[in-house]
Amino acid sequence: MAEPLPLRQPLLQLPSWRWQGLLLPLMGVAVLLACSQGALQVGLQDWWALLRGEPTPGAQVLWQLRLPRVAFALCVGAALGLAGALSQGLFRNGLAEPMLLGIPSGAVCAVALTLTAFAQGLGGLPAAWRPWVLPLAALGGAWALCALLQAVARLLAPGAVLGLLLAGLALNALAMAVVGVCTTLASDEQLRTLSFWQLGSLAGATWPVVALLASALGLMLWGAGRMAQGLNALALGEAVAAQIGMDVRRLRRRLVLAVALLSGLAVAWCGLIGFIGLLAPHAARALVGADQRRLQPLAAALGALLLLLADTAARVLFIPAELPVGIVTALLGAPLLLVLLRRAQRELGGAW
Repeated sequence: MAEPLPLRQPLLQLPSWRWQGLLLPLMGVAVLLACSQGALQVGLQDWWALLRGEPTPGAQVLWQLRLPRVAFALCVGAALGLAGALSQGLFRNGLAEPMLLGIPSGAVCAVALTLTAFAQGLGGLPAAWRPWVLPLAALGGAWALCALLQAVARLLAPGAVLGLLLAGLALNALAMAVVGVCTTLASDEQLRTLSFWQLGSLAGATWPVVALLASALGLMLWGAGRMAQGLNALALGEAVAAQIGMDVRRLRRRLVLAVALLSGLAVAWCGLIGFIGLLAPHAARALVGADQRRLQPLAAALGALLLLLADTAARVLFIPAELPVGIVTALLGAPLLLVLLRRAQRELGGAW
């Protein structure tokens, strides 16, 4: 995993900001489509009623359900796309994604333990606190697994990215084993909640959550931009990066923490959503190349667009039923992953 895959030239020699400009009309169409389609059709008259402050059913659906869900999908998708770009820069491999570190699994594991082992304690909490318990548990689980990952990697293979990868895979398996035990012991109601977290859903979107995610995402985009130069140096190899004055271990720790925060925030309110962190940065790299200064914002934008389209499909394909968005992203992402693996094999001359 530490060896980089051969990188092709960008499709068109356009700067990142022009690609983002081209994405804006497509993003606008996707937002309008997501807001208008569903069990209740929303038309222009409902938008006009919302602007005028008229409490019509369509305007209420727009403000209370559709718009926060669309904003939520954009924030979560952008966080996953950025986390994927950082993960691929960390492992120097275009097929890496945040799940390799096991951090999202740690979040789901914490939720499973909270629902089963600590279920009795939840009943004594004030009603206003209960909606925040599981998201905070998920975020805490992500950070706890991140700290454990760093400790295990330092113990087994200090300073080696391969040790970090193997530790992540092992902890991912351990976390999902704990989730399996909790699933076996859960009641019917707890099992439904666990299924929500394992399959992913954006149904819990609210404006306070959107505001929190948007603020955190803005800070993480700024922080990731400050690490872009270091990631570009790391792409040349750890030895080369160290020779030009980079503190490789410090950069690696900051990258893992950034991926943990982004993944934890994304998972905390919507559960596991796979493949966005793989596909968005890979598509961005095909458009603008491997320079992290151009790659990161475009990967975030593409992640936002991909998740919004996937969530719209999850809502409208089987009305009035709604598919978990994690199923839709898996159905789209798994075949594309096989295509990427086949392409990587060809570029490496048939050898892995």
